[in-house]
Amino acid sequence: MPGIGSGLDQGGWQFPKIKPGDVRLLVNFELPGIPGRLAETGGSDINTQILHARIAYSPAVWITAAAIPLMLLAPALWNGYPLLQWDTGGYLARWYEGYLVPSRSTAFGLYLHFGEDSAFWINLAIQALATLWILQLTLRVLGMAQPLRLLAISLVLILTTALPWLASMLLTDIFAGLSVLSLFILAVHGERTSTPEKCLLFGLTAFAAATHSATLGVLLGLCAVGWIARPFSRGRISIAGLTQGSFTVVAGAALLLSTNFALSGQLAWTPGGYGVAFGRMMQDGIVARYLGDHCPQQQLKLCPYRDRLPATADQFLWGNSMFNTLGRFQGLNDEMGFIVLHSLAEYPAWQAKAAFAGTAQQLVHVATGEGSNVWLGHTYGIFEHFLPAQLEAMRAARQQRGHLDFTAINTIHVPTALASMLLAVILFGHGLRLRPFDDLTLLAGTVSLALLGNAVICAVISGPHDRYGARMAWLATLVVLIAAFRHFAGSDEPSRPA
Repeated sequence: MPGIGSGLDQGGWQFPKIKPGDVRLLVNFELPGIPGRLAETGGSDINTQILHARIAYSPAVWITAAAIPLMLLAPALWNGYPLLQWDTGGYLARWYEGYLVPSRSTAFGLYLHFGEDSAFWINLAIQALATLWILQLTLRVLGMAQPLRLLAISLVLILTTALPWLASMLLTDIFAGLSVLSLFILAVHGERTSTPEKCLLFGLTAFAAATHSATLGVLLGLCAVGWIARPFSRGRISIAGLTQGSFTVVAGAALLLSTNFALSGQLAWTPGGYGVAFGRMMQDGIVARYLGDHCPQQQLKLCPYRDRLPATADQFLWGNSMFNTLGRFQGLNDEMGFIVLHSLAEYPAWQAKAAFAGTAQQLVHVATGEGSNVWLGHTYGIFEHFLPAQLEAMRAARQQRGHLDFTAINTIHVPTALASMLLAVILFGHGLRLRPFDDLTLLAGTVSLALLGNAVICAVISGPHDRYGARMAWLATLVVLIAAFRHFAGSDEPSRPA
């Protein structure tokens, strides 16, 4: 077929390039849901080559669009029910209980309530389709939009990272990584997206910020670094893009406050910050030291228990400890806040050392499945109390019958995550040495900073957990895969728009 060139990215997918002289008219490709446009190039009649291009690429588009969501939801399909986690019940209960509890976003609770009638499969469908869209859009703005390339990268991510387990689970974690990519696209490559896409990116990022305080903190930190780095980016980061990205964090905070008010009548932030930080300080030995130094003078509820504090924050907050005896968050919140603030003032060097050590530990805590292969007593109780119609299906799932084991899976996931994180940082460092640096350097830098920010926030506030690392580590693998495809296959268009 004469006149077919290397390829032209249109609307997120690659179509054959038609040389000048082949097309005279302005032509719109109309693959379902994928608008595209060929510029007027002059020449004779069109039709045959355009029709052949559409026929040739339609199967790849449809295969990719169908296969990736199914592969992302393979764990849930195997399980026979959406995967649950220890924290799932706390989110589910927000609609029914009508009050705020520590670290449980009402925005995410409403999102889960929306899918209850479908046994939460609609939630998983949203998560899988959002993941497909963000991956496709990321490749498109980087000039790598080809269906089979998207399929190959997605397949590697599904086989070697926590991504399908995150997409198959009723938990906020899938939105943590997706929001980093959506913020990157909105802030750095907004000019390569349409107005509807910008609106969807804004909404996804704002919703993700409202689902978890750590996610909001990571996004806020990325925006702050973006504003600091913008004068040195040689125009690669625009004021308009950063402004839009920054407003997503504001919108996310407003969304959380609104849902908190709607469900509880309180215009307040989700509680629990002091309690979670207290647990981390107790685990590091700081609380015991403070009680030992001040109990003779201060009448604190915890003083009689200062020699019997649990070894870990999880045992204190969620186990059978004196925390329950003393009224949990309602009975101890003020005292925990008092100890946290005064411990920061009295032991700053110890706090800094503990924060540094915790961050280092969090960076290597990346195993998949934490909190989902144990007895989920609280979540089961929420189902029994508020969702009895789903008990039979939930109990019949393989997860609830003890068939979920991540030991073999993590022999692949953990080394992949650690190697990818290291390579992403190397790619970022290498790209900074080049002037001007390219889009891949910006993406590698964004992901590297997100991983570091996530580690700092989670380690300092609640202590290192594999769950917090796994929800972000797949981003580093994506960066490495993009770099590999660029190196061996090249991109479909220049790194910067003409």
